[in-house]
Amino acid sequence: MTPTGPDGPPESDGRPGPDGPPASDGSPGSEAGSGSGPDVGSGVGPAGASGPGKEAAAAGASGASGLGKEPAAPGPSAPSPSAGPSAPGGPAAAGEESEELAALHRRVAQLEAREKSRPQHHRLRTTGSVVLVVIASILSLLAVIAVWAHDEVTDTDRFVASMAPLARNPDVQNALANRITNAAIDQIDVKAVVNDLSSAAADQGVPPRLAQLLGGLTGPLESALTNLVHSAAERVVTSDAFATVWETALRAGHASMVKALTGQGGGTVQLKNDEVTIDIGPAVERVKTQLVDAGFGPASKIPAVHTDFVVFSSPDLAKIKSGFRLLEVLGNWMPVIVVLVAAAGVFTAFNRRRALIGACLGIGAAMLLLGIALAVFRSYFLDHLPADASPDAAAAVYDALVTYLRRAVRVVGVLAVVVALGAFLIGPSRAAVTVRSVSGHGVAAVRSAADSAGFRAGPVEPFVRRWKRWIGIAVLLVAALVFAFWDHPSGVVVFWFAVVVLAAFAVREFLAPSYPSPPPAAPAAGQGRTADA
Repeated sequence: MTPTGPDGPPESDGRPGPDGPPASDGSPGSEAGSGSGPDVGSGVGPAGASGPGKEAAAAGASGASGLGKEPAAPGPSAPSPSAGPSAPGGPAAAGEESEELAALHRRVAQLEAREKSRPQHHRLRTTGSVVLVVIASILSLLAVIAVWAHDEVTDTDRFVASMAPLARNPDVQNALANRITNAAIDQIDVKAVVNDLSSAAADQGVPPRLAQLLGGLTGPLESALTNLVHSAAERVVTSDAFATVWETALRAGHASMVKALTGQGGGTVQLKNDEVTIDIGPAVERVKTQLVDAGFGPASKIPAVHTDFVVFSSPDLAKIKSGFRLLEVLGNWMPVIVVLVAAAGVFTAFNRRRALIGACLGIGAAMLLLGIALAVFRSYFLDHLPADASPDAAAAVYDALVTYLRRAVRVVGVLAVVVALGAFLIGPSRAAVTVRSVSGHGVAAVRSAADSAGFRAGPVEPFVRRWKRWIGIAVLLVAALVFAFWDHPSGVVVFWFAVVVLAAFAVREFLAPSYPSPPPAAPAAGQGRTADA
């Protein structure tokens, strides 16, 4: 018989007795009740109610099956093959268990099918991400060139800042002096001047032999006159007044340069015969005035001339104009397009952090390629100059024109490397974890020292700790917005932006350290006994 409690009903609450685990009725419902499924072996009837009577019946059946047998050994009891379902609802419980097992099999099959299709899905996402990143890298080249061309055309101050230093470049000064000298000498008929001198000498009663000697001075007089004009031209082009005139002419002629680049000539800067030229007629007029003031009368015969100084010459200038117009239109939108395409590539990737690193490295490589292309094109440009052009002056002009383009290449390249480095440092690699750990423990040590000195963060610490992630995102967004609206940032600006962002993250970590602070030093034994006393 099954032992009973003080009130008579059998104790079948499932607690293990002295001889082993709780008795089992041998039905499938009892085994299912011990598992993770629904507790179908707890005496729940069809209506979902349970009571002492039904528990007693189950216990009685269990006790009857155990008569004449040795006590069961500890451990889970296996159902007897000959024992039928003795608890109410046994067949329903078995059917419910079979349905549950079938549902589990279906779920496992679905998960296995999903795992099989996931590699293909990953490959598609990875391929799409790579394609978008490559497109963004290529478009970054056009974006930098478009922005540079747009700024050179629309920003007068920027254009003058690029070209004004040429007035103080020695190579350009020498080329201008030579061009002014040639223009002036071409307007002076030296042979006619010598003939006039010879005739005047004869009229004054000079011996014919001496007059004939004067007539043979054409060559030496022309050389002396050339040296005189060149010296005067050098004094003009090397003076501060000429630098002022040069800058004023550039500023006033900027609108004409826009017309030249868009195919409409006129003004100081003109486009003709596949050449972009600057009219230096005003400089010739100043040389003429200085010669006359110096007492050289024949210089007054120099007529008003307009000689052109070639800034750029190329047989493909028409194609360059068409490309320039396209770049000018896209100057404001190409950077936005590049950012959107790169963001789409990062968002499409399965591992977005790695995709961000790849996009930044791709743009950095594109900037390196553009820098190399500028150097190669410089050599090509100098090798195809006209015969009468000065290579040194042309090199100075080329360098002045691409000054801000080179600066933009360096800025974008450095920015891409900085972002790639930041994305790497937030990753799970051993080097990144080490850098974060060392930095975090360092900031925690500073915070511990500040706490020892009396610093108290107060309610700021719980606030920062609660919103720590969003504070970091806000810092990055603010830095990105400020940098986007910065007027022509330089490499130094990028460096200080990185320093400020790191300082902001250090302050955040200081207010809510993520790493444990070093334990305080234990007091000496003598000090402890003194305090206890």
